[in-house]
Amino acid sequence: MANPTDPGYDREAVRAVLDRARTEGRTSLTAPEGKALADAYGLPVPGEALARDADEAVSLAVELGLPVVAKIVSPDILHKTEAGGVEVGLTSPQEVKAAYHRIVANARAYDPEARIDGVQLQQQIGAGLEVLVGATTDPTFGKIVVFGLGGVLVEVLKDVAFRLAPVTREEALSQVGGIKAAEVLDGVRGGAAVDRGRLADLLVRLSDLVTDFPEIAEADLNPVFATADDAIAADLRFVLDFDPAEPPKRFGRDEILTAMNRIFTPRSIAIIGASNETGKIGNSVIRNIVDGGYAGEVYPINPKSDEVYGRAAYKSIGDVPGDVDVAVFAVPAKFVAATLEEAGRKGVAGAILIPSGFAETGEQELQDEVLAVARRHNVRILGPNIYGYYYTPQKLSATFCTPYDVAGGTALTSQSGGIGMAILGYSRSTSTGVSAIVGVGNKADIDEDDLLTFFGQDDNTNAIAMHLEDLKDGRAFVEAAREVVPRKPVIVLKAGRTSAGARAAGSHTGALAGDDKVYDDILRQAGVVRAPGLNELLEFGRALPVLPAPTGENVVIITGAGGSGVLLSDAVIDNGMSLYEIPPDLDEAFRAFIPPFGAAGNPVDITGGEPPSTYEKTIRLGLEDPRVHALILGYWHTIVTPPMVFAELVADVVAQARAAGIDKPVVASLSGDTEVEAASAHLFRHGVVAYPYTTEKPVQVLGAKYRWARAAGLL
Repeated sequence: MANPTDPGYDREAVRAVLDRARTEGRTSLTAPEGKALADAYGLPVPGEALARDADEAVSLAVELGLPVVAKIVSPDILHKTEAGGVEVGLTSPQEVKAAYHRIVANARAYDPEARIDGVQLQQQIGAGLEVLVGATTDPTFGKIVVFGLGGVLVEVLKDVAFRLAPVTREEALSQVGGIKAAEVLDGVRGGAAVDRGRLADLLVRLSDLVTDFPEIAEADLNPVFATADDAIAADLRFVLDFDPAEPPKRFGRDEILTAMNRIFTPRSIAIIGASNETGKIGNSVIRNIVDGGYAGEVYPINPKSDEVYGRAAYKSIGDVPGDVDVAVFAVPAKFVAATLEEAGRKGVAGAILIPSGFAETGEQELQDEVLAVARRHNVRILGPNIYGYYYTPQKLSATFCTPYDVAGGTALTSQSGGIGMAILGYSRSTSTGVSAIVGVGNKADIDEDDLLTFFGQDDNTNAIAMHLEDLKDGRAFVEAAREVVPRKPVIVLKAGRTSAGARAAGSHTGALAGDDKVYDDILRQAGVVRAPGLNELLEFGRALPVLPAPTGENVVIITGAGGSGVLLSDAVIDNGMSLYEIPPDLDEAFRAFIPPFGAAGNPVDITGGEPPSTYEKTIRLGLEDPRVHALILGYWHTIVTPPMVFAELVADVVAQARAAGIDKPVVASLSGDTEVEAASAHLFRHGVVAYPYTTEKPVQVLGAKYRWARAAGLL
């Protein structure tokens, strides 16, 4: 929806322009048509007029006020500069007249078949910082708006920020401040600052325009001249698409939850292709489900066996006497459509398609056929080409991989089977409790927004970590994430961060939208915590539920090693946090507990030779002072305070504080011999996120918690 607070939009004027372009079979607008759209939505542009001959050009230029810019007006010439169709700085009638003739001649030489409507005369804007304001249609997220430095700089620096359209004014202001060179907007070397509010208003209006009229595929306002009291678009370019791609099918929240509840908490499961033969997928699946402790009904489907793994087998799912919630498919791809037809008639809610041999091998038509069957019967598909799924609250291991039964609060999903196995192995080795591990594979149907919707309201899940290579419906994902993030962290590892080259596009805006920064900016807009790599995804998923949410930005480091303190300080800044400037009274309080050759301030350096009591007193002080919001501990292995002694005292101090109602995030970096490994594990088990041999990782985890807390509105 467009901005309801601005009734001044002239939508009828825009509709008339676009309908005319559609009737004429055009995919772009002329400059006068672009101005009509700008006027209709309040996008500031210079005064301009259309001249149809040289004498009229002179007359109009004088009326507008010299100097002027002259531009060819042709529905067939999109890139005016390439055609020699732009001249600037025309300061006299004679220059205007000569420029008119040159521009028309250049256009005819560039494209002899081009229709030429005339030459546009425009007041020349002589001052201001050049910025780009644009919009494009992203294949994943739909309509997005773009902001960055304009002119030639946009192509060289590619310093741009993206947001999902339509944007609020607050989001637009964040976008304007989100470019790397944002300081330039505030004036450099004595230059005047630009009015960020006017730029934000321009972004809001353009985002409303492209949202109201989806056939506007791309909009390019470049350059926009920004000053201390204005922002004027000197050039407009609109690219149209009257035949957009069909959007993915959307399901309502109630529809999603109805299906997901039956899939994750099924009363009965059928295994189509269940087998007695060890090594077969159908054998592994039924063994995992039965041996894993699933308490519901299990129905093996095998037309050649009367019994599979001690259970009566059925020749078809239609022969099963009771209802079936979930059907797990362990048959070759070519048999899936027919057996899914039977499952659909049986009324299953979910089809778990383990087999490969679909779109990932070029068999898109086969995958489309299977999806069509599912749609006819209102069956939701997980997969195909997956390892299955786990849901520990139901003791459900519907997979051919190893079973997993360590229940906890983290739900993990992956698009790749290999990554799924890495998740499984990591979870086991670190004793990470999970609520679910889910493979999504080809995502013929169920994808991340479906899973977010379910896990967002699942009382057994308190954090969601997702590996993905793409999003089938980025807008649906963002909508789901915005609902979930205020309640629990959503962590995403997006594979394919490097750009293979921007797609061909008719504008700067479209070309700039071809890389990973679109994902980065829009996921951040949705409040998602993005993990840079697989290890970070797993660690964030493990650690964020352990840490309490911070209530403020004041971070304090307490360390027994000066070198660790320096590295920890660097890591704090690198991860978007700030070291608290400790006030004199708190500084004096810390100094009462540390030796004279130690250092208060921040980091608080208690030195390495101190006994356990020094650690205990300084950490307790940091926890009890309400001005300190998070603690980072740096431990150095000494005989005076051995690793496990340190771990036990920290766990005790933190537990006592929590019992007293003080619940602050505490992370720790332990340096020393191999004993620090067991000490770190002890701390983790007691609610202190701790890692051996690294100063970066505990701070990185704390930074991720801070990013979520800010997105959730807790700070």
